[in-house]
Amino acid sequence: MEQVCQPANLNRAYQRVLANKGSPGPDGMTVGQLGKWIKIHGHKLIATLLDGSYQPQPVRGVQIPKPGGKGMRQLGIPTVVDRLVQQAMLQVLDPILDPTFSTSSYGFRAGRSAHQALLKAKEYVAEGRGIVVDIDLEKFFDKVNHDILMARLGRWVGDKRMLRIIGRFLRAGLMQNGVCVMREEGTPQGGPLSPLLANLLLDDLDKELDKRGHRFCRYADDCNIYVQSEAAGQRVLASVTKFLEQKLKLRVNPDKSAVAPVVERKFLGHRLLPGGRLGIAPQSLNRARERL
Repeated sequence: MEQVCQPANLNRAYQRVLANKGSPGPDGMTVGQLGKWIKIHGHKLIATLLDGSYQPQPVRGVQIPKPGGKGMRQLGIPTVVDRLVQQAMLQVLDPILDPTFSTSSYGFRAGRSAHQALLKAKEYVAEGRGIVVDIDLEKFFDKVNHDILMARLGRWVGDKRMLRIIGRFLRAGLMQNGVCVMREEGTPQGGPLSPLLANLLLDDLDKELDKRGHRFCRYADDCNIYVQSEAAGQRVLASVTKFLEQKLKLRVNPDKSAVAPVVERKFLGHRLLPGGRLGIAPQSLNRARERL
């Protein structure tokens, strides 16, 4: 927490929050008002972080349509002060956690991209793995188990103040239509920490797939495993579903998950063809990034 509260780290977090802009949280404070707030309350903010008493505010619930009219996606917009704190924490945690992640994880990581995930997927298909196990996690960001996630974080972070405050961020209420709903699970998209925490939880899946020797690409909660036969794919789907549901308490959507020839499924907006060629023009990659 002392690293989080270093002036240089807080200043960098402040600049990032300004650059990201974004809508106000439930308190209505804009990013343009944050600087003035810090001048008045900055010392108290730092004191509450250092003694572990910092209390995050509820997030503002916003629902946006998913691409292709496939339902709605829940976002949670924190206050700008909470975004500042999360960003400052992210800047300390990311250098600790990210180097431990699998090389097959591409989403929300510096120096990694959807384009790189596609290139690796093309390699696997070109090697003869023409069957994909396409795993769809049902409402992943809404269903993250807090206890399991905090246990994973505790493997790397010993500072009880940090863990206590991150736990409060996870449990912060969701303000929607004037009503604050308390949350016992999930890490709604919208806060700076959510992508890192999501990768931390799903790294258990990555490590399990690595241990089994599978060839796979994961971008956020979009995971494709490449195998050589449908029979092998069905075995993988069954065993990975069991792992996710028993070990991580995540639900695999049976209606959207499938074992199929790569040509029949899309990955990050593209359809892979036999031999590893792409079936959709590269311009669609931008739409895939926006979706994720």
